[in-house]
Amino acid sequence: MAGINRTAPDFEDLLPAMAEKLGRDGLMRELCNGFKVLMDKDKGVITVASLKSNAAMLGLQDLRDDELASMVREGDLDGDGALSEMEFCVLMFRLSPGLMEESHLLFEEMLEQELNS
Repeated sequence: MAGINRTAPDFEDLLPAMAEKLGRDGLMRELCNGFKVLMDKDKGVITVASLKSNAAMLGLQDLRDDELASMVREGDLDGDGALSEMEFCVLMFRLSPGLMEESHLLFEEMLEQELNS
């Protein structure tokens, strides 16, 4: 088919389904487990090198080094060139439109309850 880029990986947002199945605490445990799988064991953070060495597990083995570096930069809130566990979790939520929508709705409910009490 013309116009379709067959080299780009398909992204399916599975976090909302995981959140529904596992609950909040279960989802957070799974995100923490994912972080531990991807992190540099000596540094305790996700680096471009650790992401590259684990890219095949994520189906990202075809990504170039600059693309992997861009992924790390996307979530690197403190500018240290790596992802802490908190930065990784924040990034996963930001990349999940479904979870972001649920988070906004939950926040609105909590705010409304607070204003009514």
